[in-house]
Amino acid sequence: MSNHQESKNKSRVVVVGAGIGGLTAGALLARRGYDVLILDQALVPGGCASTFKRQGFTFDVGATQVAGLEVGGIHQRIFAELGIELPKATYCDPACSVYLPGETTPINVWRDPKKWQEERIRQFPGSEGFWGLLNNLFKASWEFQGRDPVLPPRNLWDIWQLGKAIRLSTFITVPYTLFTVGDALRFYGLGNNKRLRTFLDLQLKLYSQVNADETALLYAATALAVSQAPQGLFHLQGSMQVLSDRLLAGLTQNGGKLLMRHSVEGIKVQGNRACAVTVRNQKTGEVWEEAADHVVANVTVQNLVQLLGDKAPKGYKKRVENLTSPSGAFVLYLGVDESAIPPECPPHLQFLYDENGVIGENNSLFVSVSHAGDGRAPQGKATIIASSFVDAERWWQTEDYETLKHQFTQDAIAHLNKFFYLKPETIIHVEAATPRTFYRYTGRDKGIVGGIGQRIPTFGPFGFANRTPIKGLWLVGDSTHPGEGTAGVSYSALTVVRQIEVS
Repeated sequence: MSNHQESKNKSRVVVVGAGIGGLTAGALLARRGYDVLILDQALVPGGCASTFKRQGFTFDVGATQVAGLEVGGIHQRIFAELGIELPKATYCDPACSVYLPGETTPINVWRDPKKWQEERIRQFPGSEGFWGLLNNLFKASWEFQGRDPVLPPRNLWDIWQLGKAIRLSTFITVPYTLFTVGDALRFYGLGNNKRLRTFLDLQLKLYSQVNADETALLYAATALAVSQAPQGLFHLQGSMQVLSDRLLAGLTQNGGKLLMRHSVEGIKVQGNRACAVTVRNQKTGEVWEEAADHVVANVTVQNLVQLLGDKAPKGYKKRVENLTSPSGAFVLYLGVDESAIPPECPPHLQFLYDENGVIGENNSLFVSVSHAGDGRAPQGKATIIASSFVDAERWWQTEDYETLKHQFTQDAIAHLNKFFYLKPETIIHVEAATPRTFYRYTGRDKGIVGGIGQRIPTFGPFGFANRTPIKGLWLVGDSTHPGEGTAGVSYSALTVVRQIEVS
């Protein structure tokens, strides 16, 4: 049985997953005349960029910042094509205030490039050569990415698109392709600058999953510079859900369809071509095959292999199995009285509590704080969302899950209480999410977040392609170039749409 009427005039595309990557791909394909059906197991669209409500508070599930809303940015380009108004947003300035162990004055990552340079000179004297290199690599990489290259290329058309994006200025990046951030630090005599390295480790963990010694330099150049003008990070008015809602409007106004609470349990392959997906209606238990000319998988690469079962190409499957285990996240959601928030509190903060500890496992927290009138809390109240990277496996192997969850919750509140005023009289709502929670609501393998890590073997030209080894099967999301974040997964969606159009 099919819940979606076949069209005789349009190619049929089934999108697995209604995260930002899947919604973007689906909306653009519908706009370009394809017959699109998006399927997702969750209650609401958006994946890790969705929201939930408790006691009058609106909490962003995972992502709390957006890049790419500026003129020429990826979201601006996509929304312009869809004819949908961009959501209202404000610049994050500073993009983040970073507190290192034992320090009470933060390192502020300002949006104004000159202000940020002055901050760096004050905070990290003698490091401007390193930052100058990052800036030059960023400019070349950003212009290159803006010309929509296909990375990694998998056929002649992909190679042609890659070639068209290259300019003479692009070649400045080539000698650094196999460099890590750690390599660049050592090149500039900064390898033993512990304070600078700690700052970079904290920031890069957010954007690349790994520290300075492992993060690919070319990826880091963009990740560390995108918060400055003329680009920038944005705080959405209302909630992160606004982004999903606008994309959904773009999908439906062009005839596309979204079915929530519908799980895809497998991808059918015949003659090395994806031809259908197996769907389960979670409400009724009904199972059927949904035919497709193309299947766009907005899932992790680990989930993709599982959906293919014995049809997963052996080499592809082995590569996935050999990946370093991705991170999970522990996230604390607090609804508080506004008296718990210090005056002039930045919207985003990052804390490292133990100078000798490993970043993650409640030793560091990335914190997002709502502000008055942004639609996330009733008047006189505020939300605090604090996240920490964790070993996802640990949360599945523990014999006492609730005790571990309670321990992490209390530890996080104790850490936050050093900056905020968190007492029984100021805390209104407390809730926590673990890798098990993320698995339950997003279906991501083991509840992992943030992609596969931007190490040399897995970033850009060496990463997983949007074009899979199976014809008609495409991968979008944070497992592919250019990586995590709403802007990153939207780039991957645009690439797949372009590839489908010429396939």
